[in-house]
Amino acid sequence: MSQVIHVPQTMNIPLFVGQGKIEYGEKPVPVPGKGQLLMQVKANALCGSDRSQYYDGSTTVPGHEASGYIVGAGEGTTTAIGTPGVVFLMDFCGECRSCKLGFTNQCFHKRADYGFSHDGGYTPYIVINENVFFAVDPSIPLTEATMLLDIMGTGGHAIKRAKLVHPDVQSVLVAGAGPIGLGVLAMAKLLLGEETPVFIMDYVDYRLELAEQMGAIPVQLANQSVMDVIRENGLEGVDIAIDTSGKTSGRRTSLDSLNQRGVLVCVGHGQELNLSISNDVIAPERAVLGSEYFQYNELAENHALILKHLPYLQQIITHRFGMDKIQEAYELFFAGNTGKVIIEQ
Repeated sequence: MSQVIHVPQTMNIPLFVGQGKIEYGEKPVPVPGKGQLLMQVKANALCGSDRSQYYDGSTTVPGHEASGYIVGAGEGTTTAIGTPGVVFLMDFCGECRSCKLGFTNQCFHKRADYGFSHDGGYTPYIVINENVFFAVDPSIPLTEATMLLDIMGTGGHAIKRAKLVHPDVQSVLVAGAGPIGLGVLAMAKLLLGEETPVFIMDYVDYRLELAEQMGAIPVQLANQSVMDVIRENGLEGVDIAIDTSGKTSGRRTSLDSLNQRGVLVCVGHGQELNLSISNDVIAPERAVLGSEYFQYNELAENHALILKHLPYLQQIITHRFGMDKIQEAYELFFAGNTGKVIIEQ
């Protein structure tokens, strides 16, 4: 039998009607079933992958970087009411070959993508399967807890993917200084060492200034060459390049900047990558990898990191808005002069 406390019967929700317009409506608060939890959402981060939902509309309520408190628990669950935590985007089955090896981001029988296939974190209350909830230390503010997801999770996973084929990484290039690029930068410093040079390229001065503040070597593509800046810093190339831009030009520039044995990791969805197999890949023994989200078990590792480095990571969050300002938040976010933007409830 479900247990629910202090929860209203209905809730106001944002409606993504398309053409960059947000309206508001009402729907019943869902009731958790067997194996499910009801979370009261306190924060949800905007993401570039929301773009199609914002401009084309969405039949579900978006939001895939959510944090909050558990306020209801269905039969068979063990999470205590009042527990703070975050929601892993992909509802993995836990039984397939990928899941059994820990590759929960590559589940063969995924049941949901919260915020895409099912209502997400812009609803005041969300029902999730218990396996995708990750409890966080109460000392972490729930706005900052959202960084465990796309920022630390996706950023750190890309670096770990690169290290599979290049264990001795000594330099990094990041294509794109948006929130994911800033996450890659932060995780490169935390996982590879603060002394590791991290170059980051973009056209947006605001984001490059924030990246430099966080320890990166910025490259303003409007008037600088990536290779010139790399050489000015005493290097002939970089060991790994991580593309968060999703642009063909960004991937090409990244590939051209790699040393021998270098690794290009593609994180940003979007355009194509053109390769000259002999010169780009075979002769220098370079690798090109994809990196999609992250594995659930990485949350525990990143939780330990955020407890140690919260003030450093907090720099990535630059703007906070209330639920009534979602449209304003997206307009600002897509204009480019932000880091991570959060909707707080």
